[in-house]
Amino acid sequence: MRVIAKRTLRLFWQQHPDARGPLEAWHQEVRKAQWQNPQQIRARYASASFVGRDRVVFNIGGNKYRLVVRINYAVGVIYIRFIGTHAEYDRIDVEQV
Repeated sequence: MRVIAKRTLRLFWQQHPDARGPLEAWHQEVRKAQWQNPQQIRARYASASFVGRDRVVFNIGGNKYRLVVRINYAVGVIYIRFIGTHAEYDRIDVEQV
């Protein structure tokens, strides 16, 4: 999968250094993935939450952070829509970010 944009992750881990390792590991794994549907994501990330038809919420860093992505399965692209703490996540509308 192609991830747009890693820069968002990098900016986040500059503010939250403990997130760097988990985010880099997630990024490396996702780049190698070839997900065609949500079931393939669920098989690898059992704790992932699916919102609407194209949003996925990943728990990062032992569930300390939340990563929201939009996935275009047809073209193999993942768009980073939000990364933040649980408190920040609680203040957003996942379907609108």
